[in-house]
Amino acid sequence: MTSRPEGTSPRPVRKRRGPLLPTIVIAVVLVVGFVLFAQVWSDVLWYQQLGFIQVFVTQNLARAAVFLVGALGMALAIYASIKLAYRARPVYAPNGGPQDALSRYQAQLEPIRRIVMAGVPIVFGLFAGAAAASQWQKAALFFNQVPFGQTDPQFGLDLSFYLFTLPFLGTLVGYLLGVVVIAGIAGLLTHYLYGSIRVSERGIYTARVAQLHLAVSGALLVLLIAVNFWLDRYGTLQNSYTRWAGAMYTDVNAVIPTKAILAIAAAIVAILFIVAAVVGRWRLPLIGTAMLVITGIFAGGVYPWVIQQFQVTPSEKTLEAPYIDRSIKLTREAYGLDSVEVSAYNATTTAAPGALQPDAQTTQNIRLLDPTLVSSTFQQLEQYRPYYQFSPMLNVDRYTVNNGTQDTVIAVRELNLSGLSQNQQSWYNTHIVYTHGYGVVAAYGNKATSDGKPQFLQSGIPTTGLLGSEDSYQPRIYFGQYSPDYSVVGAPSGSQPREQDKPQGNSGDTLYTYTGNGGPNVGSLFNRLIYALKFQSTDLLFSDGVNDKSQILYNRDPRDRVQKVAPYLTLDGTVYPAIVDGKVKWIVDGYTTSQYFPYSQQQQLQQVTTDSQTGAGRNTALPPSSVNYIRNSVKATVDAFDGSVSLYAWDDQDPVLKTWEKVFPSSVKPLSEMSGSLMSHVRYPEDLFKVQRELLARYHVTDPASFYQNDDVWSVPNDPAPDKSSSKQPPYYMSLQMPDQKAPAFQLTSSYIPQTVEPGKSREVMYGFLAADSDAGNKAGVKGSEYGKLRLLRLPTDTTVPGPGQVQSRFDSDPSVSTSLNLLRQGASKVQNGNLLTLPVGGGLLYVEPVYVQSTGSTSYPTLQRVLVAFGDKVGFAPTLDEALKSLFGGNSGASAGDAGNNQQSPPSQQPAPPAASGANDQLNQALKDAQQALKDSQTALTSGDFAAYGAAQKRLSDAVTRALDAEAKIAAAQGQGGGSSGSSTPSSGSSATPSPSPSK
Repeated sequence: MTSRPEGTSPRPVRKRRGPLLPTIVIAVVLVVGFVLFAQVWSDVLWYQQLGFIQVFVTQNLARAAVFLVGALGMALAIYASIKLAYRARPVYAPNGGPQDALSRYQAQLEPIRRIVMAGVPIVFGLFAGAAAASQWQKAALFFNQVPFGQTDPQFGLDLSFYLFTLPFLGTLVGYLLGVVVIAGIAGLLTHYLYGSIRVSERGIYTARVAQLHLAVSGALLVLLIAVNFWLDRYGTLQNSYTRWAGAMYTDVNAVIPTKAILAIAAAIVAILFIVAAVVGRWRLPLIGTAMLVITGIFAGGVYPWVIQQFQVTPSEKTLEAPYIDRSIKLTREAYGLDSVEVSAYNATTTAAPGALQPDAQTTQNIRLLDPTLVSSTFQQLEQYRPYYQFSPMLNVDRYTVNNGTQDTVIAVRELNLSGLSQNQQSWYNTHIVYTHGYGVVAAYGNKATSDGKPQFLQSGIPTTGLLGSEDSYQPRIYFGQYSPDYSVVGAPSGSQPREQDKPQGNSGDTLYTYTGNGGPNVGSLFNRLIYALKFQSTDLLFSDGVNDKSQILYNRDPRDRVQKVAPYLTLDGTVYPAIVDGKVKWIVDGYTTSQYFPYSQQQQLQQVTTDSQTGAGRNTALPPSSVNYIRNSVKATVDAFDGSVSLYAWDDQDPVLKTWEKVFPSSVKPLSEMSGSLMSHVRYPEDLFKVQRELLARYHVTDPASFYQNDDVWSVPNDPAPDKSSSKQPPYYMSLQMPDQKAPAFQLTSSYIPQTVEPGKSREVMYGFLAADSDAGNKAGVKGSEYGKLRLLRLPTDTTVPGPGQVQSRFDSDPSVSTSLNLLRQGASKVQNGNLLTLPVGGGLLYVEPVYVQSTGSTSYPTLQRVLVAFGDKVGFAPTLDEALKSLFGGNSGASAGDAGNNQQSPPSQQPAPPAASGANDQLNQALKDAQQALKDSQTALTSGDFAAYGAAQKRLSDAVTRALDAEAKIAAAQGQGGGSSGSSTPSSGSSATPSPSPSK
């Protein structure tokens, strides 16, 4: 046994680390890893079931490849720089001064030097890789680009260079600049830390190897700056100024040449750095760098400013003309405005008898149902159960009814889990029992019942109507805008159905078992564990409602499904349903966009597409991104029953879409596979139309001189509704025959007024009317020749044709209209104005606005009670559109199919009042006086607290209103027999002003 020598301390006993901590760390890593794996694997199952696994794999492989390249490039550069600096460290003993401190730092760093030398590059590499991966789309477009076959007017390069090559090269140069700078700094710090660079009183000492290292880094940096200068020449064509876009006179004659000079100068300076590295003298590169900075300031900033200030500004209109012309042409082309058909429309403001006869087909089909107002009406009349709902914003479509095209307001009866009572809100009910909505509800756009309710052409449970029955189309809605986040459906054959299906009145509700293929199988234990982690639900693991045949449905919003399978598309904010080929299909419009089109004006999508209806229901706003090129390249459908997604190449000539089709081959179907039934329901997309109408407010001017003067700028009017007057008026779908058309077509329309200079001081007169043809025909695989045609009517500026705001003001201020509306408001009823439609008919502009009345009560809903019309300075107001039009144009206006047209009558103002109207007028006047007195007595009684007197006054008020409405009915009947009246039409009753709504079924 050896003894410990005297004077030595005992060796410390090292405690053995227990297994607990490593076990916890490993367990945490495994759990986190499995959670991440569950998210990825659930996506794999979803894409695989949908048939788009190639999109998922390609997208993630592209991201991974770009990430690896970016991460390795940065990490290797930093590691090589640090390693080179470390190997070149001098071997010497510190001799006091700052080096003693450095030696202490070296000693402290040495135990972890290897970790730091590996860790720093890895950390920076991960950040660089993540940043690079976010740019995977630019890399995909660059390597798969398809030429446009058209060159730019300045450099003569194919436009694909600007959309695909230049963005990628700009990103690559930016990345390489970051690599060189960070790697250079890392090498510089390492040289200093290990003594290759020393700072002393005598100056800075730099070792030969350090000089070479820094010289190479400097040369690479300046060389990349030279490349950046060269690319900036092309970037001038993508400039976006306030007044016009692209390279203007100063850019072409000053900026582009100086950028080329700076690029050459920077390349020379880079060569000087290499020379300095060889000869060891730094004077030349330092002088060259200083000269480059000075040249950049003067040539890149001062010289263009002098050219602009002293040469261009005094003669700007003349010198900029050819470049403004480029901007106009290429902006119009980038937004699909180069084929707009502009025609003069000398609108009259005189409502002549028989003027509507040539437009009888249009006036018969004027849409009176406002899709933003009748949702609650649909809800009350067609909800049937509290667990159903309709979107707050319904949609307008058209169907073939009785061999004719009928505008319809259509909605889907979707599921509403919040309508379940509190004791029904169990996991089993919300995810296994209540899984789907049921049926389509559609109403005539131009009709209403006698009491103002929508006249349905498709309704009920079971669903019946002119659009089909339960036997002719699948009515169950498993995929919709309000579907639950996930549902478990399906059951083994022979087992009892458990999904709530449809109400059957007193016989109870029927149950259903899902028969489609709408989601991945969730029956296996592994898949149940995957989805339990994804949705954070232990019920998926242990519930007996999940079996070996179960499917799990998720990502059920049609917009979300299309976005996931086509990540390169910008989707329209409106998704609309249609019955297509025996199925309910959601139709989604997809756009290919770019912000790099040369000489094209930038537009901020969210700003230009926001109007008074944005955000209503699921009418979502577009992202706040800027674009200067847009095409409606894809029409997508989502099956409401099985969730299947189909993408159709709507604009198969779009080079951007062709490029993406190379990236994701076979994901987009050719147009030839689109059925005729689907073709008949596609329509011109709203958001594209909003972008185009915003541009056309300026770019309807094609003459550079006029465009420069900015003297013919229009604007989109604000919505005239009182509660929406701060937002733009939305475009409206309607069947309309434009002046150069032979028959009505489904159109998307909007109006123009002069540009608003100061808020509240705009001149609300009509300057233009824009319509986009939305009829694609019904021939399978063949797009209608007129579809997408933009027709712009220019109104004369010397004729004052009132705009929407002026018309609404006239409606509100007209004595007869305001009196009648006040009557309708009695009894706490609410009067709501519907959408104000503008139609170029009768040789002028006809305005039509439905008026809805909603009584008090939780189950009340708006009903169509009156119609306001205006033409020129005349206003009409009646219970029906036909009566209102007759009050403007006379009995032979041609407004209805029954008008003869050639049966000329005397002007309304020259006809004597029918005898029956005289007594009714007296009755009306007396009733109004009695109502006014009753209102005063009610107010007096309420102020004094005499509730008995208040009740009596309210009873007299109700009686006076009833007598007034009866008198209106007699007057309207007498006017109809006498051929109408001039000016404003006094309304007739037709129905109760405050109808009692039918209870919810």
